[in-house]
Amino acid sequence: MNILMVTNTFTPHVGGVARSVQSYSDAFRQLGHRVLVIAPHFEGAPAHEPDVLRFPAIEHFYRSDFSVPLPVPVGMQRRLDEFAPDIVHSHHPFLLGDTALRTAAQRQLPIVFTHHTMYERYTHYLPIDSERVRRFAIELAAGYCNLCDAVVAPSTTLAECLRTRGVHGPVEVIPTGIDPQPFAQADGVAFRRKLGIPEEAFLIGYLGRLSPEKNLVFLARAVAGFMKDHPGTRMLLVGEGPAKVDVQSIFSEYHLSDRLHLVGLLDRPELASAYRAMDGFVFASQSETQGMVLAEAMAAGTPVIAVAAPGVRDIVRDGHNGRLLAKQNADAFMEGLQWLLELSREDRQRLQAGALQTARDFSMSRSADRMLALYQRLIAGHSKVPSNHKRWLAARHRLEEECKILHNITHALAEALRAEPGLQPRENSE
Repeated sequence: MNILMVTNTFTPHVGGVARSVQSYSDAFRQLGHRVLVIAPHFEGAPAHEPDVLRFPAIEHFYRSDFSVPLPVPVGMQRRLDEFAPDIVHSHHPFLLGDTALRTAAQRQLPIVFTHHTMYERYTHYLPIDSERVRRFAIELAAGYCNLCDAVVAPSTTLAECLRTRGVHGPVEVIPTGIDPQPFAQADGVAFRRKLGIPEEAFLIGYLGRLSPEKNLVFLARAVAGFMKDHPGTRMLLVGEGPAKVDVQSIFSEYHLSDRLHLVGLLDRPELASAYRAMDGFVFASQSETQGMVLAEAMAAGTPVIAVAAPGVRDIVRDGHNGRLLAKQNADAFMEGLQWLLELSREDRQRLQAGALQTARDFSMSRSADRMLALYQRLIAGHSKVPSNHKRWLAARHRLEEECKILHNITHALAEALRAEPGLQPRENSE
């Protein structure tokens, strides 16, 4: 099978979508399938990537770590002709997501869309942010789902949410899997020693992109409030992003800077060791549809303290593999950390065993098999076009798809205009 992946984020960008695309691509190739990834250019991307077609892009859009792709690069159609895709898998409902729709329509291929993100929680990256903009993001994504042959939701809670938002086509729940093997071999003790963290210290950790939508200001204040009353605790922060400054400022405010360990970006073996070094993984993001980092932490046997949110509820089971907090509340979060700290050795071992069991349920091999089965069903049910009709049908379907894309945008705009009376530009933070 020849699988075309179309995404707005890909390596070396750090984030859940980029890692999902990479993980599935690697798994499919190991099973003998061919994968071509279409993605924007990111700073640090390799000069030679045989299975990746990069779009030129505006990098660090609006001071973010995202890239906005520019018009179709020369040679794209020729590259697609050579690759001869059997199916198109889109990972975003805008920018290159529209390219995925056009490609599938023109080549008469089935198209799958994975709804990775609660897009309305990312509108702070735009020059204008308001309730109207957030409504536009919701409507645009839901409409995009209905332009595809099938939608993949990484969690059951997201699948239910999509139904309430008007998605009426097939929705398949397939979480992005992880490979548990590297986490089993990781050395958390050596990782602590390298950073000068005492072996007996209670180490609270977070790993991921350090950006506003991850709710890190709330998380930092809750953790710092807990650490203030517990001298033997430390915080490990793995990742990079604009919210790092906010976290540092909060720990400085609490006079805890010497107990905050910032290690930046790590390669995969070091990531596994970082997870293994933690006594508890903390998470407060409300923008996730799955939260791959939660499954990764559990693969290292690390229990999770998290605020309930779409996707999070599918992984964190209160008392079984961590503590799931019903709502965002700093006191409740600190109580969750206190609960974990005071667990007996036997209870903590049971919690770790529950985390490891959950991680096995989210293995990449299972997810890849389910995704391939979905591809095969869609390909088998897709009507074939006679070769002597392909050229004019391709033109017709491309035009029809342009009309559908335009209609989806105008409908989303119309719904957004009902959201509030005023639309104010965001203030420049510089």
